[in-house]
Amino acid sequence: MALKLGLVGIGKIARDQHIPALAADPRFELVACASRHARVDGVANFADVETMLAQVPQLDAISICTPPQAHFEAALAALRAGKHVMLEKPPAATTRHIALLQSAAARHGCTLFQTWHSRYAAGVDAAREWLRGRTLTGGTITWKEDVHHWHPGQQWIWDAGGLGVFDPGINALSVLTAVLSDEAFVEGAVLEFPENQQAPIAARLALRTEAGAVVNAEFDFRQKGEQTWDIELAATTGSLKLSRGGGALEIDGRPIGADEALAGEYPRLYARFAELCAARESEVDWRPFQLVADAFLVGERRIVAAHQV
Repeated sequence: MALKLGLVGIGKIARDQHIPALAADPRFELVACASRHARVDGVANFADVETMLAQVPQLDAISICTPPQAHFEAALAALRAGKHVMLEKPPAATTRHIALLQSAAARHGCTLFQTWHSRYAAGVDAAREWLRGRTLTGGTITWKEDVHHWHPGQQWIWDAGGLGVFDPGINALSVLTAVLSDEAFVEGAVLEFPENQQAPIAARLALRTEAGAVVNAEFDFRQKGEQTWDIELAATTGSLKLSRGGGALEIDGRPIGADEALAGEYPRLYARFAELCAARESEVDWRPFQLVADAFLVGERRIVAAHQV
């Protein structure tokens, strides 16, 4: 029997990715949505998650696609109501929120799937397998995109808790933490804040693994033209490049597999969510979020020109 699901937050990512993925997966039935400013045809629509939970008690699960500042309250309400929860990234406004949600899921016997969609890109699993057993010697991350294209008119991403350029940058960190054989930490950072905003528009991070390899990351929201989502890693016996957000993989300059870009990430996310719900298990890995939080803690803050949404 299909899981009856409620979708919370009907914005660009919900319409572009979540709704099509749900429509194509017979394991789910989208029966309700909660959004302050949008509606979805053919399902029950509510202004907030609390009303949705009260009016549609037969829901099995909810998937949360709101800005991260609103994740905690919505997820906690759902878990307390006995519903399984899938969280879009970034996971929340604070790292403590994730720990509390993980505890709540265990306490109420529900699944919490705290997702990183870029880990489900086509090239990531093969990159992890290639790196296994090899010694990393260094790497670079270049993650640059046009905020006006991906977040048109969205102020939340510039408000406190919105993460700014780390909203896409955390995708790169989610892939890095998934493929590395040992752990990485932030050694230093430079964050560029527009003079009129509360979140950075660009950032440079110096990451170091426990074994001593250095990975330098550069994130920028001011990219025009072709978007850049690349991770290049060198080992003692070769190198790899993940491009197009993890959708394309090259080993020693040779393409491996098909270049799928974003294709398939969200169907694979929902397939995993269905598995976790069936087993009543949770999957929570907030290491990428810890790296972002640490960048804010240790990073040098620089003020740059104003940015208009």
